[in-house]
Amino acid sequence: MKLPVKNINELKYVAEKLIHFAGNEKIFLFYGDMGAGKTTFIKALCECLGVKESTSSPTFSIINEYRATTLKIYHFDFYRLKKEEEALDMGYEEYFYSGNYCFIEWPEKIAGLLPDHYIQVDISALSNNERLLTFTKI
Repeated sequence: MKLPVKNINELKYVAEKLIHFAGNEKIFLFYGDMGAGKTTFIKALCECLGVKESTSSPTFSIINEYRATTLKIYHFDFYRLKKEEEALDMGYEEYFYSGNYCFIEWPEKIAGLLPDHYIQVDISALSNNERLLTFTKI
């Protein structure tokens, strides 16, 4: 599924479409260049899922945990990892296989550790404000 986004005000609508598209899948991998809007889109997803607290990039902490009514959401940013072993050391399996939502930025840093099924989200910048989001079930 491909959806163009002309401005930030359309993100909630696109986030709702992605949640519907995903069905029962709760692992989401986000691909896109630095500044493409991965974290901004994840914030819209969290809002759609009922997160009331502030969301931000876990660039330095590697993982942020958010709570929605009856579920947890784990937001990963693996940009700073040097080796896959760092994800092993943090116990990534407990998160990925917990049954909770996992939003993963820079999944290419842990390519050998990714689960067999997930939703791939590709974000491409078309201009300063416009993006193309492509969703694929793997």
